[in-house]
Amino acid sequence: MTRKSGLGLLAAALIAMGGLWMTAERGALSPFGAAEAQTAEALPEVPDLVLGAEDASVTVIEYASYTCPHCATFHQNVFKPLKADYIDTGKIQFIYREVYFDRFALWAAMVARCGGTERYFGISELLYDQQRDWAGSNDPQAVISSLRRIGRTAGLGEDQLNACLEDAGMAQAMVAKFQAETEADDINATPSLVINGQKHSNMSYAQLSNIIDGLLAD
Repeated sequence: MTRKSGLGLLAAALIAMGGLWMTAERGALSPFGAAEAQTAEALPEVPDLVLGAEDASVTVIEYASYTCPHCATFHQNVFKPLKADYIDTGKIQFIYREVYFDRFALWAAMVARCGGTERYFGISELLYDQQRDWAGSNDPQAVISSLRRIGRTAGLGEDQLNACLEDAGMAQAMVAKFQAETEADDINATPSLVINGQKHSNMSYAQLSNIIDGLLAD
């Protein structure tokens, strides 16, 4: 998925517009940016999402959006065998970086992060596997209801989900992190990969494994 207007402009818009945020139990829409924006120094930490060996000679960074259909296909056809063959075996370090093309992608990422880094990738799998069920709606209430259902399926409590989805400071910090990382790596489409500092566009598992095997052999 590509956004011609630029991810940096979108990031600024996500922060500035105040979004439309879902209140906990009423199902109503409320301004997510109602409180004063926090300064950069006051923003909470947004943990990196990392799998694999910390000291691996090859690092693969994936930039992806939960509302991107190509990313869901990549997750199914490329990430799963990559995890089995290279991540779980300690051959590479894998870093996942969230891209927010729209508010629904941001909300999904906040649900994924709600269980902490230990549970993130399990919730991420549910979001991608069920993407057609929740991301295809234009109704924010329907989307947030589906995201809550996915969170509950992953074992998150209702109070826990409420706290995560209403955390405007964390949302602002996540958007700031997304903006800084995509600008640094010149990311303008998803999925995109950065392998040992070299940017690559979407590719098949065979193509990716050939690149990784070549780097491992060096």
